Amino acid sequence: MTSADTALKRPAGAPAKAEISDRGRAERRLGLLLSAPAVIVMLLVTAYPLINAVYQSLFSYRLTAPDDRRFVGLGNYGTALSDPLFWQTVVTTLIITVVTVGVELVIGFALAMVMHRAVFGRRTVRTAILLPYGIVTVISAFAWKYAFDVQSGFVNSWFGLGDFAWFSDRWAATFVIILSEIWKTTPFVSLLLLAGLAQVPRDLGEAATVDGATAWQRLKRVTIPNMKAAILVAVLFRTLDAWRIFDNVFIMTSGQEKTQVLSFLTYQQIITRTELGLGNAVGVLLFLSVVLIAAVFIKGFRVDLSQVRGD
Repeated sequence: MTSADTALKRPAGAPAKAEISDRGRAERRLGLLLSAPAVIVMLLVTAYPLINAVYQSLFSYRLTAPDDRRFVGLGNYGTALSDPLFWQTVVTTLIITVVTVGVELVIGFALAMVMHRAVFGRRTVRTAILLPYGIVTVISAFAWKYAFDVQSGFVNSWFGLGDFAWFSDRWAATFVIILSEIWKTTPFVSLLLLAGLAQVPRDLGEAATVDGATAWQRLKRVTIPNMKAAILVAVLFRTLDAWRIFDNVFIMTSGQEKTQVLSFLTYQQIITRTELGLGNAVGVLLFLSVVLIAAVFIKGFRVDLSQVRGD
């Protein structure tokens, strides 16, 4: 059958199916072989805890009463979803996630531009910007806690706030948590966006300059459209990470003043209250929410990665 016959048999308006070349098949096969060992190890490490968490969530079970173990099916999920504390925790987690990711994206892009355009001392500039990300999260959280503490902190004295107790108010404590998270993880976002800036063809920017485009027009019509994949990856990674925030909340407030987040609520149910069934149910709901967020990002914000690779 000739190509003309094939074209005649194809329905009108139907797109031609792209054929994979021998090189493409070989690259795909090589990619699967190289990633297979890591995927197998990850499945072995994560499969059992996940399956065990789902299994434990089907029982009413406390460590303090090991003989009182009852199968309740989805009862623990119903208890969690009908509890106002769970939804309050979801709201707090959502606020922290949206604010931190939004601010980090803006500041991270600005820092990426600085690192990308630095002419002198480029290594020094990049090291200084990335330094906060190299600090252990627990140490960073303790530093921010002491800085805003009424007794030992210096923030109140610097800004003339007197004896204002940051961690005795819900929104003030949430503000400090968000601020510490932004300071710690913005360098990570800037690093991902810096990789995206490196993929933007220089000749496109030069052509836009010759055509009389302003800096804002070049940014809006040339730079950002050509680094959509990097932006998507940065937002996705940081959203999933912020949605699972734990260390800062644990160190600064221990969940007091209505600052509980989903991961900390799971910790409270399992460790503090020894409610293994209910705690695992909350943990499974957290896992499902992470999967849902990832699916929405991947399916909802489609990006042609082949354009980034230059294929």
